[in-house]
Amino acid sequence: MKAMRLHKVNQFTLDEVKKPKPQGKEILIKIEACGICGSDIPRVYELGTKVYPVTLGHEFSGTVCEVGNKENEILIGRKTAVFPIIPCMKCENCQIGNYAECDNYQYLGSRNDGGFAEYCLIPSKWHLVLSTNPKLPVEDLSLVEPATVAQHSMRKAGVTAGEKIIIIGAGPIGIMAARWAKIFGASEVAMLEIDDVKTSFAKKCGLDVYDVKDPDCISKILKCFSRIDVVIEGTGTSSGINTAIQLCRTFGKIVLMGNPHRDTMINLQNHSLILRKELTLIGMWNSYYAELPFNEWKYTVQQIDCGKLKVDDLITHRVSLNNLKQFFDQIYNKEVTICKAIYFAGNK
Repeated sequence: MKAMRLHKVNQFTLDEVKKPKPQGKEILIKIEACGICGSDIPRVYELGTKVYPVTLGHEFSGTVCEVGNKENEILIGRKTAVFPIIPCMKCENCQIGNYAECDNYQYLGSRNDGGFAEYCLIPSKWHLVLSTNPKLPVEDLSLVEPATVAQHSMRKAGVTAGEKIIIIGAGPIGIMAARWAKIFGASEVAMLEIDDVKTSFAKKCGLDVYDVKDPDCISKILKCFSRIDVVIEGTGTSSGINTAIQLCRTFGKIVLMGNPHRDTMINLQNHSLILRKELTLIGMWNSYYAELPFNEWKYTVQQIDCGKLKVDDLITHRVSLNNLKQFFDQIYNKEVTICKAIYFAGNK
């Protein structure tokens, strides 16, 4: 089979490898689509991975095509998203269901072979989040991972009906967070973005977007919003965090969702505002997969299945495995602006 494998930093090649054969509890997925995550780009060009070679791609979906145990044969032909974390199940965090915080995890698409391939071997059916909608395009399920991260931000903030929410960053996760905010009952939702292309795209999605480059941006938002209960900071930048602090009401909540950039700083005036407003700053990491108290992944698939969470319109680019490295180069060199790009098996 074909697989896009990272051999070292900037050596990302399309290889012919042996097609896996599932044994025991293992499940073989025929990959239909795999999203390009923002973390995949620095992984290829700057940071590398802990093991080489490795097939990248952790936002993937497909169809169960082969199983190791006869008891799992009922799964063959089912469309599914895949939870990529392989927790150790031994550490304290795993024992209480916090798999994203596992002390000794493996990960499909960075530490183990992932979804930029024709097939992917899954450790067990535990990782499968099955769709129940026979009409749902399988590529929609490749957005389940980022969609669940967006949902997790709402749950960390404890968003309740009637609250007013600002989301900083209008990338795909930001847009999905805005959609989740409405599902959770927010009365008003607006976004902040600095990139003109992303701003235009988010507006076409029906969202209220403010241009961060506008020197009057903050005053305009504060004039339109009587209060801002929750700010989701999705950029990890100094500008984003400082703006979040200025916008959030007294006793409000800020969820830090964006991975930090180098030298991210909070200035003195805004540090003082955190204290004076008695703001609650909430860190978040990934999502929650355990059944109790609530499996966020299953809820994401349910909401996509029934059409309440729209994701298909966020896919702006579909590329084949043959063209994947060239497309990665274009993203890295800023030659193309995407909302969500996926490897799509239907592209040859």
